[in-house]
Amino acid sequence: MTAVRVTGADLDVDLGHHGDAEVGPGLVDLAVNVRAGTPPAWLATRLAESMRGLAAYPDATAARADAAAAHGRPPAQVWPVAGAAEAFVLLARALRPRRAVVVHPQFTEPEAALRAAGHAVERVVLDGSFTLDPARVPEEADLVVVGNPTNPTSVLHPATTLAALARPGRVLVVDEAFADTVPGEPESLAARGDMPGLVVLRSLTKTWGLAGLRVGYVLAAPELVERLAAAAPPWSVSTPALAALSACTTAGARAEADAAARSLALDRAHLLDGLARVPGVEVRGEPASSFLLLRTPGRSDVRGLLRERGWAVRRGDTFPGLDAEHLRVAVRDRTTSDAFVAALAEVL
Repeated sequence: MTAVRVTGADLDVDLGHHGDAEVGPGLVDLAVNVRAGTPPAWLATRLAESMRGLAAYPDATAARADAAAAHGRPPAQVWPVAGAAEAFVLLARALRPRRAVVVHPQFTEPEAALRAAGHAVERVVLDGSFTLDPARVPEEADLVVVGNPTNPTSVLHPATTLAALARPGRVLVVDEAFADTVPGEPESLAARGDMPGLVVLRSLTKTWGLAGLRVGYVLAAPELVERLAAAAPPWSVSTPALAALSACTTAGARAEADAAARSLALDRAHLLDGLARVPGVEVRGEPASSFLLLRTPGRSDVRGLLRERGWAVRRGDTFPGLDAEHLRVAVRDRTTSDAFVAALAEVL
């Protein structure tokens, strides 16, 4: 976590705040977007087996090949990272953007990492339905960062919209940490090795419950992968994390993730149906991932009142473009969602 607080007109937000800071003893966790009940037993067994190799330094060769095969790319276009957060730090170290633009609201670590590395950052803040218009991104921007689906809005941008942002001389970073929460991954650019300057970030944290292991990977052109590798500390991704990377990119694991995404879509629809019957709450955007962005107009006290009743939700006012009337809520099983909706109705 990069602790950066940005101050100034319309900039005063805590970029270093994340959902794990909301959870605590006795609270039902709707603040962190990691799938409940994970990692599955087969993955836990695979991780335990990898511990036998801890005496040797990590070797990423097999994991790079496995992740590359999953997306139809050569291994030279893959670089493992200790979670997407490390990828943002490496990009900030490796690149020298003249005009960096981050599309908000979104995960705050990319902006935090860029600012910590001394780069100026411009914001393109989406409003309304959080629809992205490529024309809003300055033509001169040589680094653009966008999430898809975006945290915290849960909005899924069309691949064609993102592709319209790519051009020679620009690095386009698409954070796909939640891509596998969408059935079929229809808007993913992970297999697009033909787009100039495209960098796709993938995470195993959310679907597989590996937040404590720290593992993800970058997909990019070989020359950019080499620059990231040069900026990375030696052996930054552990042997168990590399084992997880290989295990979770097999055809069988990807099919299991897709089944989980389809089940998630049904649970999300159930939660949305319940929320539609609660006066005083709005669902922002069109959610497509494992969380919802809610707004309670005129009420900035809802998060605290929910906490008093045993519910941890993610505050919205640390995301540029949002305020204290916004909450991010993870999609859980239907029993948990029904209980949350009842608590929210009581608070409102």
